[in-house]
Amino acid sequence: MPQGKPSVVPEDGLTTRQRRTRPLVIVHTGPGKGKSTAAFGTALRAWNQGWPVGVFQFVKSAKWRVGEERALQVLGRSGEGGTVTWHKMGEGWSWIQRGDQEDHAADAREGWEQIKRDLAAETYRLYVLDEFTYPIKWGWIDVEDVLAALAARPGSQHVVITGRDAHPDLVAAADLVTEMAKVKHPMDAGQKGQRGIEW
Repeated sequence: MPQGKPSVVPEDGLTTRQRRTRPLVIVHTGPGKGKSTAAFGTALRAWNQGWPVGVFQFVKSAKWRVGEERALQVLGRSGEGGTVTWHKMGEGWSWIQRGDQEDHAADAREGWEQIKRDLAAETYRLYVLDEFTYPIKWGWIDVEDVLAALAARPGSQHVVITGRDAHPDLVAAADLVTEMAKVKHPMDAGQKGQRGIEW
């Protein structure tokens, strides 16, 4: 794709402008670091365009203070770009093995139902569904329901989904899929995550 030009122009009857504003489903998957980081970079671009942004985190603990969360919420309140709303679904149940797993599954399903309501109401222009591949993988959320809701979303709502092991049907339905590959990571040498790098 040299100079940002597509190598093929489909004969779909759409104008260049219609193609340029078509809502996308974007998936960041794979074992490498950077899936959420890339999604939050997209959220920054959306904020700059004045779009309302909704972030839904499905795995990370509600107690974690994620750097991108603070930065985007401060920007969202600045009055200069779009608004930013941040939702944390549960209390970090994939990392903390406490409580009833069924409660976590119910929380994930409740979060997905909220997203479907927001999609129907066109609440946001960009949705970041962070770590959303996991509740699909674990069978807590039905992939067919996800695909149907994404296909039926009105308006020009973009959706970015992150997480390892994206379902093959989700990958097939997405407009853009990036697989992050790990070449080397400090954790391989026993080093834990660092402030300012992982959070």
